[in-house]
Amino acid sequence: MTKSRQFVSELTCVIAIVLGLMSSPAIAQDQSATGSPEDRKVGFREAEGFGGLATPRGQLAEDDVLRDPVFRFPRIDKTLQPWLDTKKRVNDDHGLAFGFDYNTMFQGLSDSLTGEDKGNLGILRFYGLWDLFENEAGDTGSLSFKIDHRHRWFRDLAPSDLASQAGYIGVTGTLFSDTDGLTLIDFNWQQTFNNRNAGIIIGRFDPNDYMGVLGYVNPWTTFSNVSTLLNSSVAFPDASFGIGGGTWFVDQWYVKGTINDANGVATETELFSGGSEFFKFGELGWSPTKGDRYFKNVHVVVWDVDEREDAGIESAHGVMIGANWTTADQRWMGFLRGGWSSGSAPIYNETYTAGFLRKFRRSSDLLGIALNWGDVPGNLGSQTTGEMFYRLQFSQNFAITPSIQLLKDPALNDQHGKVWVYSVRMRLTL
Repeated sequence: MTKSRQFVSELTCVIAIVLGLMSSPAIAQDQSATGSPEDRKVGFREAEGFGGLATPRGQLAEDDVLRDPVFRFPRIDKTLQPWLDTKKRVNDDHGLAFGFDYNTMFQGLSDSLTGEDKGNLGILRFYGLWDLFENEAGDTGSLSFKIDHRHRWFRDLAPSDLASQAGYIGVTGTLFSDTDGLTLIDFNWQQTFNNRNAGIIIGRFDPNDYMGVLGYVNPWTTFSNVSTLLNSSVAFPDASFGIGGGTWFVDQWYVKGTINDANGVATETELFSGGSEFFKFGELGWSPTKGDRYFKNVHVVVWDVDEREDAGIESAHGVMIGANWTTADQRWMGFLRGGWSSGSAPIYNETYTAGFLRKFRRSSDLLGIALNWGDVPGNLGSQTTGEMFYRLQFSQNFAITPSIQLLKDPALNDQHGKVWVYSVRMRLTL
């Protein structure tokens, strides 16, 4: 079977899963992980669907929650109120929910193989969700978009480049990479069915935002190391053109999957520049209720990526599992992950992650601690990574997150058995 025919076959399977299960019974809506309507600044729709908190829909809902900051600045809040009123009016009148944020990260190493031990980056983002269609049952057709502008301040390196300076296989500053200007990350159509219990997505998106979603994963507000945030046994795809879908069934179970261009990268928008080579995954998951999917979730994912001939990267496949559980007061969340794969494309062929989050001050301040172990392909041994952060909500729209990472036994570093990574991340939302 040719690769193009294989793609058509796989695409047909994904669509058939979604369409075939659209007749599943509707599920009652529970309170979202992003707060009840009276606890929100603007009143954006809750973070439903199958994406994670880093998607435009998830980020808008999370940022809309009223916080209990360390410091209160009534004059600033009063000054920003007309802006929030404008966002509410645009959302109510035109179905357009949008937001801006500015993120900076300063990161340094205790030891470096090259002498380069510091990096920084600033990222201005504009993202939104435009509901262009809604029927009587509440199902919507929406345009989702996200645009970044990334720039260095005064260092030659970005945080995502520091891992190689330490001989560490991985990324210590996830998404804080220098793409030199404007980058289109998301531009896709999302259509829901069956009272928003099923849906499809087609266009440009990052499949990592939809695969194995757990409620602690947001590189803008929680951890920074990619092996803590995601499952590094997967040959990570990038933002690319793809299609996918999912549905809830039997009240507490769901299935979902996507097929994406395996050669897609965030800095290029050309479709299938490397030919018909694809990344695909399928997932089966369970949650007590639809509204609990961020808080309490257990899932298993199988994935496969074609050989990328032009790039010289062999094919790979694997399976991963993940779970998290949150206490009734939503203050504590524990999480576990494991993954196994074949091929040299993933960071690890075997990996395990465990950790927890602890919320403070009406869920505004956040402490996170995690530990990851992974076996590197090619008989390079194993790496162990520890990470701890504390997000301090200074005001309603501004947070500072210091963090520290321990990289033990970096696979390509025979000089330093331990390397410390220290970071400060700041985030302003509008």
